[in-house]
Amino acid sequence: MTDITGQPTPTPTARARHFGAVAARGRRQDGVFHAVTLAAALAVLLVLGGVIVSLIAGAWPAVRTFGVDFLLTETWNPVTDKFGALAPIYGTLVTSTIAMAIGVSVGFGIAVFITEICPGWLKRPLGTAIELLAGIPSIIYGIWGLFVLAPFLQHNVQPFLIESFEDVPVLEALFQGPPYGIGVLTAGLILGIMVLPFITSITREVFDTVPPMLKESAYGLGATTWEVVWKVVLPYARVGVVGGVMLGLGRALGETMAVTFVIGNAHRISASLLAPGTTISAAIANEFTEAVGDIYASSLILLGLILFVITFGVLALAKLLLRRAQARSGGTR
Repeated sequence: MTDITGQPTPTPTARARHFGAVAARGRRQDGVFHAVTLAAALAVLLVLGGVIVSLIAGAWPAVRTFGVDFLLTETWNPVTDKFGALAPIYGTLVTSTIAMAIGVSVGFGIAVFITEICPGWLKRPLGTAIELLAGIPSIIYGIWGLFVLAPFLQHNVQPFLIESFEDVPVLEALFQGPPYGIGVLTAGLILGIMVLPFITSITREVFDTVPPMLKESAYGLGATTWEVVWKVVLPYARVGVVGGVMLGLGRALGETMAVTFVIGNAHRISASLLAPGTTISAAIANEFTEAVGDIYASSLILLGLILFVITFGVLALAKLLLRRAQARSGGTR
């Protein structure tokens, strides 16, 4: 028998053999694909393990010399080989807190405006402008902060803050001292601008994934825009929002060059946000090439290990809180 093209019609045995060959080829391809993806996943774990082992090995001399006192001491004296990480840890946490307070609040507002309020003709230009901020090198932010933002803060903002909170408890301590321009507050502002595009872009993208029917139903029931965002959009997109915030926080914790330009690089702790300070990444970048002696270099590596632990701890805590929130809501997202 022949088909419409004049070719012999395959017998059932031939068809079965053909389909078996296709299935076998598919299984081989699936096996290769599985092996490649498994190798990629294991490579990530190997790299991460290698980083951890290298940090621990390099930091061990400092751990053996200073012990827990390294975390509780402010002194940083390369001449006498006396080192403590308290000032860099304090600076890292404070600048990151300022950055996230700015980035999360402003980024969330921009994302809500673009997705819910912004007119159609403005959405694309505004979204593109926000995304372009993420492509600016950090050293450019640092130069701009040093030559533009710091003088502006020194002459206009910091004197106003000092005078305004002069007799206010708590706030007086946060905004006291001479207006240097550079300092912890300036570094936090720079970091806030740097993390803004990451938080805004991801938040906007996950807001756009919310089914329009959910929002339209809420509006139909008489909900305001804020109620729709708070009670419909945000619960639906909470996983993506948390991911964007964590990405921004990771950038803030590990940023080096921009912070180095504007923080003042002083190994001391001050209650005032206007005073110079330092961060873990800035201290490593400034001093690693000048580290003479095993203890000095090991102390800087130990700072890197501490930064790794802080970042890991923050991410783990965020995951835990997110799982608890999902468990309470009974959702799977």
